[in-house]
Amino acid sequence: MEGWGRYPRHESEVLHCRVPEALGRFVASRPGLIARGNGRSYGDAAIGENSTLMCGGLNRMKSFDAADRVLTAEAGVMLSDVLRSLVPRGCFPPVVPGTKFVTIGGMVASDVHGKNHHCDGGFGDHVNELKLVTANGEILTCSRSQNAELFSATVGGMGLTGVIAEATFRLRQIETGWITQKTTVAENLAEALKALRQSEEATYSVAWIDCLSKGASLGRSLIFAGEHATPDQVRETLRADLFPAPNSAALTLPLDMPAWLLNKASVSAFNELYFRSGIRNSAKPMLVHWDNYFFPLDRILRWNRLYGKRGFIQHQCVVPDADALQVLSSILDRFAQSGKGSFLAVLKRLRGSAGLLSFAAPGYTLALDLPATQEVLRLLDEIDELVVKAGGRLYLAKDARQSRLTFECGYSRLDAFKELRRATGADRRFNSRLAKRLGI
Repeated sequence: MEGWGRYPRHESEVLHCRVPEALGRFVASRPGLIARGNGRSYGDAAIGENSTLMCGGLNRMKSFDAADRVLTAEAGVMLSDVLRSLVPRGCFPPVVPGTKFVTIGGMVASDVHGKNHHCDGGFGDHVNELKLVTANGEILTCSRSQNAELFSATVGGMGLTGVIAEATFRLRQIETGWITQKTTVAENLAEALKALRQSEEATYSVAWIDCLSKGASLGRSLIFAGEHATPDQVRETLRADLFPAPNSAALTLPLDMPAWLLNKASVSAFNELYFRSGIRNSAKPMLVHWDNYFFPLDRILRWNRLYGKRGFIQHQCVVPDADALQVLSSILDRFAQSGKGSFLAVLKRLRGSAGLLSFAAPGYTLALDLPATQEVLRLLDEIDELVVKAGGRLYLAKDARQSRLTFECGYSRLDAFKELRRATGADRRFNSRLAKRLGI
C-alpha cells in the first residue's frame, strides 16, 4: 500500500467495510488496524501496521437540515459528493482542503485546513458531533459536551483513537457557485507575507510561490484573495448559471511520467509562465468557478504520476509569525540553490486549533511537492531543523519521513494524546505505519 505521494510503500492486510454495524467486528479481530478513506493522505498515515480498513463503502448522507444547513454523513462520503449535492442548494462546506477527492472521515481525522483558516479555523472547528468506534467495539457519541476529551483527540488524531463512523457538521450559506478573486503580485517573500496579512479580512487567502527564484526575487508570489460572489456580480460579469456544475476531469495521466520530466529547467519555465499569467490577471478582480478556485489540480486525475514510480513527498510546515520571514527565506533559499524546486508551492496564514494533534498553529504554513530522492530527503532533514528551532511543526497528513525527534519537538500536547490512547485501549488496537514510525 501507499499514500497519495506513493512514498513510502508497505505491506498491509486490506479489509473492506460497507455497513457501520461491521466496524466493531473488524476492530475486535484485528489489532494494529487503521481506517482509510480515499487514500489522499500523502505518506503512511492511512496504512495500518497490520491491517487497513477501507471505509469508502460507508458512503451514505444520512440527514440534512436545510434550515440550519447541518449535514450528518457516514465517514466514507466523499467531499465531491457533498459539493455536487449541496452547492446547487446554496450550501458550501465550512472548510475544504486542496482536493475534493477526500472523505468526511479523513477530513476529521486530519482536521483539514483550507484557504480560510485565518478566519474560520479548521474543519474540526465546525464539527458538531462524531460517532466513534472505540477499542472495545463500542460506538460512542463524541462532541464538545459529550466525551469531550475523546472528541478533542479524534479531531486531528489521524485515526488513532478509533474508527470514525459518521460526522455531523454545519455548512455555510452561499448565493452563487462563483468566487470573486483578487490577485496581488509580490516581488519577494517579505511582500508576500505582508500581502497575506493585509488580506486577512478576505474569507479566502492563499499564495503561490516561485520557489526557484533567487536573490531580490526570492519568494516572489501571487496572492489570491477570494469571496463568494453575489448574484449581481455574476449577472453583470458573466451572465452564467449562478450555481455551475462541478468540473469534469480534463486529463488523466495513464502512466508514470519519466523521472527527468520535472527538472530545474521545466519547473523554472512553468513558474515563469505562471507568474507572468498572474501579473496579467492582477489588473482587476475576476470571477472564478468554485471548482477551479479550490481544487485546480483535481482537473488532472492521477496527477501524482507526474513524479514517476519513485513517488514524491509533500513537506508542509508551520512557522510562528515572529521568525517566519527568516526561516521561510532560509528554506526557500536552500531549495533554490539546490535546484530542487517545486512547481506546487503554497503559502497560507493559519491560526490555532483545538485538537490535541491538530497541525494548525498561529503563523505561516508552507507546502512543497518534491521528488522522493535521497538528495531531497537529506535536504528535508536540514529544513526540519530550521522549523523545530523556530517552534514549528510538520503536518501529519502530509508526512512520510520526519524523525521521531522532530515530531516530539513540534507537538506539545503529545503526552496527553498518548495517555488518552492508553486509557481507552486505543494503543493496543489502532496503529498506522506513521504512528509506529513516530512512536505515537
